[in-house]
Amino acid sequence: MRRNYIITITLFFVARAIIAQEVLVKDRQSLSNLGFVAISSPEPQASAVTDMRGLAPVQAFAGADSIFFTMLGYETKVLSYKALERKKFVVYMQPSEFNLGEVVVSANRWAQSRRDIPLKISKIRQTDIALSNPQTTADLIGGSGEVFIQKSQQGGGSPMIRGFATNRLLISVDGVRMNNAIYRSGNLQNIISIDPFAIESAEILFGPGSVIYGSDAIGGVMAFSTLKPILSKTDDLLVNGSAISRFSSANGSLSSHMHLGIGRRKWASVSSFSFNRFGDLRMGRFGPDEYLRKEYVQRLDSIDRVVTNDNPLVQKPSGYEQISMMQKIRFQPTDAWNFEYAFFYSETGDYSRYDRLLRYRNSLPRSAEWNYGPQLWLMNKLEATHQAYRRMYDYMTLRLAHQLAEESRIDRDFGKNLRNRTNEKVNAYSLNADFTKRLSEKQLITYGIEGVWNDVLSQGRQENIASGLVNQAASRYPRSMWASVAAFATFQHRFSDKLLLSAGGRYNQFILNADFDTTYFPFPYTNAKLNQGALTGSAGLVYNPVRSWTIGLNLATGFRAPNVDDLGKLFDSEPGSVMVPNPDLKAEYAYNIDLGVAKSFDERARIDISAFYTLLDQALVRRHFLFNGQDSILYAGELSRVLAIQNAASAVVYGLQAGAELKLGAGFALYSHLTWQKGEEELDDGSKSPLRHAAPMFGISRFSFSHHKLRMELYANYSAAVKFDQMPQEEISKDYMYAVDTDGNPWSPSWYTLNFKAMYQLNDQFMVSGGIENITDRRYRPYSSGLVAPGRNLIFALQMKF
Repeated sequence: MRRNYIITITLFFVARAIIAQEVLVKDRQSLSNLGFVAISSPEPQASAVTDMRGLAPVQAFAGADSIFFTMLGYETKVLSYKALERKKFVVYMQPSEFNLGEVVVSANRWAQSRRDIPLKISKIRQTDIALSNPQTTADLIGGSGEVFIQKSQQGGGSPMIRGFATNRLLISVDGVRMNNAIYRSGNLQNIISIDPFAIESAEILFGPGSVIYGSDAIGGVMAFSTLKPILSKTDDLLVNGSAISRFSSANGSLSSHMHLGIGRRKWASVSSFSFNRFGDLRMGRFGPDEYLRKEYVQRLDSIDRVVTNDNPLVQKPSGYEQISMMQKIRFQPTDAWNFEYAFFYSETGDYSRYDRLLRYRNSLPRSAEWNYGPQLWLMNKLEATHQAYRRMYDYMTLRLAHQLAEESRIDRDFGKNLRNRTNEKVNAYSLNADFTKRLSEKQLITYGIEGVWNDVLSQGRQENIASGLVNQAASRYPRSMWASVAAFATFQHRFSDKLLLSAGGRYNQFILNADFDTTYFPFPYTNAKLNQGALTGSAGLVYNPVRSWTIGLNLATGFRAPNVDDLGKLFDSEPGSVMVPNPDLKAEYAYNIDLGVAKSFDERARIDISAFYTLLDQALVRRHFLFNGQDSILYAGELSRVLAIQNAASAVVYGLQAGAELKLGAGFALYSHLTWQKGEEELDDGSKSPLRHAAPMFGISRFSFSHHKLRMELYANYSAAVKFDQMPQEEISKDYMYAVDTDGNPWSPSWYTLNFKAMYQLNDQFMVSGGIENITDRRYRPYSSGLVAPGRNLIFALQMKF
């Protein structure tokens, strides 16, 4: 009896152990747990999927000779059950470098395979972000080697994509457009409001995306997905998170970040906080002397003085501070419904517009101070998703968002007591409803509606720093409202496993109402209104003759509706010139053709080439203008030439993007990407000038090694020169930013940097990363930038996961 009892108890615990046995699947490089990994075996026939913790039951696979672990973006892993036992039921999966079918979201705001998209899309994964250790999100995008970044100051970063930049590119955060009614044609720094530590992935869509995203999506779309709340699959409380500290030597920066996730079966949340302190940036030792910061302005004893810089390599003043916060709460009452509330907050301190401090007048600095005031971005977003397989849709997403953007500009001329300040505040409200419906095995439609409302408030004041007297002054913008309503639809038809057709269209109605204050300027009008429509479309073919080939052809149009910055801005665009409002504006249109080819070779190599041609018609550009019949007016005490934004030109840009990857074996790999483009725009007199935002040829080449817990990269960034005869007309007047050639003319020399990055996972909790950027300490200034790039830069970061 006793013996039978012991046997029974033993069998009970053995059976329980078998039933409870689970496999844990992890990313080989980051050691993070992988959810949604498909597990299957032919004999015995069994299947399972890992949960968000990377766990899945495997008792059904007992005795199997071949168990397949598959996931998009990763190499398939095949193990026997006995091998699983030897590995103690822990499986590591290697990210695939050559997966043509990687899942992307930015093309239609729905997850789909990249093989089904006729456009070029690049994806930046969280492991790439961890290795690159970017200071800002602008640096993150620039680190891809596929986007050129311009910087007027350290607190900035203006992406250039296929000859377009600023308000001809669209930024999306978790499906919500970030662009607002005062995004300007001059360089923007709004992208730094997105916390790089809180980004889960980023996608770059090259070419027009106006069918899905509306106005501004002419050159491309940058879509950012941030950290998500994770539900628990059991009754146990799920707790996860991360803490990071980062240091870089070129500016003595210190960055700290922490996020915490908590999950129950139906409720989950994630909280994120980051703080950054960036000191004055040091440039490299070897390069043009024109870039040195030999002197700067200080106010001593109530007098502006030009003082000698103790270290001309240090760009004074260029430092600033920034905080970023995010809170998300998720509720999933059923498998069909999911609700999420998200709150974002980012604010910088004051920071100098460094390029404006380089200007001289009569051998003295033109400005004693030129600062951007605190840049604030806040967003509240409520999102609901429903999976129903109903008559009208299979999937539905509703997004309701409010954003508040605040910015200010503070400037004072050298030797003057009057400080000018403008403050801008934009409240942006948006509603998106996106639907997808599979009509048949071969046909899929997506459709949606969008409404956007921007309320713009701008104020100006003038302060006498000697007397303390403050007076109201002209604002940068009129009191304005900008709105947009739109409907769109796309259609996909799969003729066969090899051929897919996609087409789409969008109608957009945009409205602008601006009230001008004639207190400070005698405008010939007090109100300006726009109420116009824009129709855009796209059509593309994707041909996959075999699994290793993808060929895409796409025709698309894009548009940009005039916004408040175009119609109503009053400011000094450059020394001796002033921008004035122009109420007679229309939308500008882009017409684009894309041809892309990608080929992989037995998971050993991959090449991809994209060619594009874009025509921009009715371009909104700065041109000479008459104000009350005068071509010059007195502005800020200086007689200034009148300029205004007008539909007065056309532009053409074309180019090639090419990438190649090669696995060398034993964990070694090579990667290289190159972008070449050329653009021309029409000038006042009908002549042609190089397009300002068509960056010179640039690229990146990497030699990498990856083995289990270690990942290393030796890489080079490089850019071609822009000689004087290739300089855009608009850039020639900014000679204070450029080197000087042998004829005394401004030009932008070619440059390269050698860099090394490494990342090592000490254990499941701790990871160290770092490296050296610009190893040879080159002194270079990227084309069109006012800020000189960092010199040799030592980076170190420590991350703890829990």
